[in-house]
Amino acid sequence: MQHVAILGSTGSIGNNALDVLGRMKDRFSVCALTAGRNVDLLQRQAEEFEPGTVVIGDPALSSKLGSLKAEILTGPEGLETVAAMERADIVLNALVGAAGLVPTLKALEAGKRVALANKESLVLGGELVMDRAREGRGSLIPVDSEHSAIFQCLQGHRTESVKRIILTASGGPFYAFSAEELRSVSPQQALSHPTWNMGNKVTIDSATLMNKGLEIIEAHWLFGVPLSRIDVLIHQQSIVHSLVEFTDHTMLAQLSVPDMRLPIQYALTYPQRAPSTQASLDLASVGALTFQQPDPVKFPCLQLARQAAELSGTMPAVLNAANEVAVPAFLQGQIRFTDIPEVIRETMAQHRLVPHPRLEQLQEADRWARQTACIEMDRMTQGRKTGGA
Repeated sequence: MQHVAILGSTGSIGNNALDVLGRMKDRFSVCALTAGRNVDLLQRQAEEFEPGTVVIGDPALSSKLGSLKAEILTGPEGLETVAAMERADIVLNALVGAAGLVPTLKALEAGKRVALANKESLVLGGELVMDRAREGRGSLIPVDSEHSAIFQCLQGHRTESVKRIILTASGGPFYAFSAEELRSVSPQQALSHPTWNMGNKVTIDSATLMNKGLEIIEAHWLFGVPLSRIDVLIHQQSIVHSLVEFTDHTMLAQLSVPDMRLPIQYALTYPQRAPSTQASLDLASVGALTFQQPDPVKFPCLQLARQAAELSGTMPAVLNAANEVAVPAFLQGQIRFTDIPEVIRETMAQHRLVPHPRLEQLQEADRWARQTACIEMDRMTQGRKTGGA
């Protein structure tokens, strides 16, 4: 019996993980659950899975969990405690955003298997995270469907035999839109993803292709492949989850229905595979599988992410922080969809890069970028009012 701690259990990945674990109670038990503010769902999850520890991000909400027969922790300190708790064999990091970095580091230092769905851990602190993984007894198993696909394709192959990695992207709901049409899209339109059911932040990142930019950085650190050998193709069917081309020009791909429960289960059971109740892929019904190059003019976030990755140091943290500020601002109607990359670009342009940063320097870059992005959004909206646009 293996014990699993889930960081971010009330989000899309967390809910899917609990669905998987609920069908594998003979192999896994849930020892800890954490949530930010969704205390009602957290309580229902805890009542069903009976973890020994529960964490709620907002301390003011902890009193609502008083009926649970569990240790109640709060805030970032609670997350760090759970990430390193002795009882946990596997820590599934399904947190969204920069908040996932420190728990990932703590879990690796404690020798845990980290099933990593928090791509920001590697975007912000790739060098630190991989150093911790090499130094300690911990290991990283990717949960993102694209990186799980690559991880599976690389089994039995040496990194030196890899010619390139190809990440696939659905293209989001606006791939066929013109640049002018993109200026007027609404949050409701942007949240209507054609193939995946995800949280709001990740769905908007998919619409801007920032999600794929962050995944380029994640793949670079996870698999040790240079950025120049990581490509992106639009694959609207979301059946081929990524591909690896080897030096002999052979390609391997991982295909399945677009269901996050499959990569979650693989991360939990690796190196074994377990039967799944999810739908089998019917290739005859799928028919054609298509691939196109992304348009860098309409979707500049992809190139901004590459630029940040090439500069390295604190720049990816700045890219991520500015995006984390701009996305909710768009969802709240404060800025346009096309303003998201502009906020990121202006914030990056003002940053004084720190190479090979320590954790404290990454955290400071994150704070600085959030403040600067807010200033840029204010300047942008004020300029629009003045200009009458």
